[in-house]
Amino acid sequence: MTTLLEELKGIVGPRGWTTDARALEPHLTEWRGTYRGRTLVMVEPTCADEVGRIVKACAAAGAGIVPQGGNTGMCGGAVPDSSGQQVILSLGRMHRVRAVDVENFSMEVEAGCILANAQEAAKAAGLHLPLSMGAEGSCQVGGNIATNAGGINVGRYGTARALVLGLEVVLADGTVLDSLRSLRKDTAGYDLKQLFIGSEGTLGIITAASLRLYPDPGELTTAMLGIDSAGAAVEVLRRLKVALDNRIEAFELVSQRVFGLVTQHIAGARSPFEVEYPWYVLLEAASGGGPEGLEKALTAELDAGRVLDAVVAKNETEAAELWRLRHSIAEAERQDGKALKHDISVPLSRMQEFLARGDELLAELRPDARLVAFGHVGDGNLHYNVVLPRTLRDDEWAAEGTRISRGIYDLVDELGGSFSAEHGVGQAKRAWLREYRSGAELGLMRQLKKTLDPANILNPGKVISVSYTHLRAHETRY
Repeated sequence: MTTLLEELKGIVGPRGWTTDARALEPHLTEWRGTYRGRTLVMVEPTCADEVGRIVKACAAAGAGIVPQGGNTGMCGGAVPDSSGQQVILSLGRMHRVRAVDVENFSMEVEAGCILANAQEAAKAAGLHLPLSMGAEGSCQVGGNIATNAGGINVGRYGTARALVLGLEVVLADGTVLDSLRSLRKDTAGYDLKQLFIGSEGTLGIITAASLRLYPDPGELTTAMLGIDSAGAAVEVLRRLKVALDNRIEAFELVSQRVFGLVTQHIAGARSPFEVEYPWYVLLEAASGGGPEGLEKALTAELDAGRVLDAVVAKNETEAAELWRLRHSIAEAERQDGKALKHDISVPLSRMQEFLARGDELLAELRPDARLVAFGHVGDGNLHYNVVLPRTLRDDEWAAEGTRISRGIYDLVDELGGSFSAEHGVGQAKRAWLREYRSGAELGLMRQLKKTLDPANILNPGKVISVSYTHLRAHETRY
């Protein structure tokens, strides 16, 4: 590996690599601290050509490559294994906004561009990049695309996939695939970019993207509602969409228990209500000339009893305080301790059924478990997290976790849902993929992986297990 190390140093130059333990530390551990690995070196290229040369060098040496963006993922998809022989390829120095095409409602950005910076560039041009999430100040566009990230605006604009017009991708042989076209219509052959969106770096390394932009939605009105059930939230969403002509930008569902964690662990966080409600909705709507339309629609929901209470932010400061409650959930959970994370989705029409049957299931499987649920109810995505007793030993926690997760995923599958809505598969959910996807789907995934990455060097060990019987004896098998 000494020869490879020297070759990589030559490709990226003295500022483009590190083996320093302190500098590597945040890149070796998943954000939640669940997965930790080791690395031969971390390289930070500045262009697609350098990425291609890195890939060729690693392929020749039989070394695995772990592409890494902001490392804000939840499934261990961006950290190396424990062998110490894999190379971390950080896209952090490829962070430019290359262009914003106002007339075409599109922008071209490099993969390492921080999402918030891309949003600001679009806003400066009078346009709107709707991809938005709690980690937008540190997550990178390439990682968002590689995991097909969701966030708070999916209900109106779709996931990252819906925003991608074109991609620049480095393939497993080092070839740079340039399909950065920013067209809305293009039926000239297969839509190759779709292969790489959501593939978590296992089929190719995304180095740049053309993104779809939208008109600036204008003034936004933010409100928080108190409701008595998730089913009520779904009904309120349906009615507000009609009343507001589909101007709902975000519609987040949060349980009282979750907000309790936020006010407990996050300094300065407080509820806007004087009393507690079982569930809350945090919504944002394009005002369309003023907040009166939303206030009128909410008054109708209050009069009908579907909403128990409502607070409408009077200014940007109040709106930011409400959103701070929502965006602090992940950090509050982390401070509260280990929990079983379930990033699930079900059809909106089955949301209340899932929650009711989920309560029954948890009472049967583990009556002393504590449910912490929140999510993007506007698109059917719930973070259905379960806290087990702190007194359990690690082996007991693991066994109980598998048993409870299996029960939850079985229910999700029965209701036509998915065990992974927006966080991806990574290494955390690879075993569940084998159980909840058909043989035909898995077979095609394996065939694609073997075809596009015949030496298994691109993020090996993530998403799907593939047997590579042809590898040479000195090469690592994953």
